[in-house]
Amino acid sequence: MVKEVDNISLRAKLVRNVINMVSSGFIIGPAIKKGTIRRRLVEPPWHCPDGYSVAKIHMKHFEMELLSPENTGSRFVVLQLHGGGYIGKMRNVYRNFAKEYCEMRGGIKTLSIDYRVAPKNPFPAALDDAVAAYKWLLATGYEGRDIIIAGDSAGGGLSLALSQYLRDNDMPLPAGLVLMSPWTDLTASGASYDDNYTLDPLFGNTRESMIYSGEYLGGHSPKEPYISPLFGDFSKLPPMLFQVGGIEMLLSDSVLAEKKAREAGCKTNITIYEEMFHVFQMGLERLEESKNAWAEVKRFVEEFEE
Repeated sequence: MVKEVDNISLRAKLVRNVINMVSSGFIIGPAIKKGTIRRRLVEPPWHCPDGYSVAKIHMKHFEMELLSPENTGSRFVVLQLHGGGYIGKMRNVYRNFAKEYCEMRGGIKTLSIDYRVAPKNPFPAALDDAVAAYKWLLATGYEGRDIIIAGDSAGGGLSLALSQYLRDNDMPLPAGLVLMSPWTDLTASGASYDDNYTLDPLFGNTRESMIYSGEYLGGHSPKEPYISPLFGDFSKLPPMLFQVGGIEMLLSDSVLAEKKAREAGCKTNITIYEEMFHVFQMGLERLEESKNAWAEVKRFVEEFEE
C-alpha cells in the first residue's frame, strides 16, 4: 500500500530550512556532503534512561548494545542497523531510536550494532557484522520469527541486504523490516537524484559524492545486490514498512524497492512524507511528522502475533 502525507508543520519547515542553511554553508556544507562530519563527530556520553538497562556485547570485529526495558512483555527483539553512509559509526540518536523501539509491544529489547565502516573496512564488512549479530540472536534463543530488523539510510539498505543474504543462505528470515529512507541504490540511478537535486536540504549535491568516492565499495560494483539491494531478488522476503521524505534525493530508492518487493509478492507498506527530509524521524517527539512516523512504526511492529 502506498500512502502520501502532504501536510507539513511549521516547525518541520523551520527545521528543514535550518538544515538547508547549514548544509549550504561555505565552511560546514562541504564537510556534511562529503561525509567528513560523519567520520569525526564527537558526542557527549549517552546516559541510559531510568527504567532501562544496557548491556555492552563484544564481538570479534565490532560492538553491540542491548537495551532492555525493566518490564519486557514481548518475545520479539529489534535488530537495529544504524545509518551514516557506511562511513559513520553508532551515534546517540540511534540509542534514542532504540528506546523508541523498546517502548513498543509492552516492552521489547533492542540490539543495536556498531558495525565496521569504510574506508578502513569497506564492503562486505558491514554485512558480515550484521550477519554475525543475527546469528548471535539465533544462538541466544530467538527464532527468526522473533526478530524485527530496523534500519535507516545506509542501515535500511543493509537491512534489505541482510534479509536477501539470509534467504540466499537458507537461514531463518525475520518477522519484518522497518526501513526509514533506505539507501538501496548506490549507483544513484533513480529519478529523484535529479528531481530533488535542488530540493534536498542535506544531500543536494552530485551523484558522485553520494557514494563518498566509492569508499564503501572496496573495488566491488555498486550494482552488486548486497551493496545495492534494489538490484537483488525480493522474492520470499518478510513484510516491510518503508518511510521516506518527499524531497530527498533517496526517494527513488524507497519507491523502486517497495515496488519491486510488492511485485515479487511481499507484503509492503510505503508512506511518503511530502516536503520532508532524509530520516526526519530523528526529530522524535519534537516534530509532528516524526511522531506520526514513529506511531506508524509502532502499528507495524505490533501487527505481528506473539
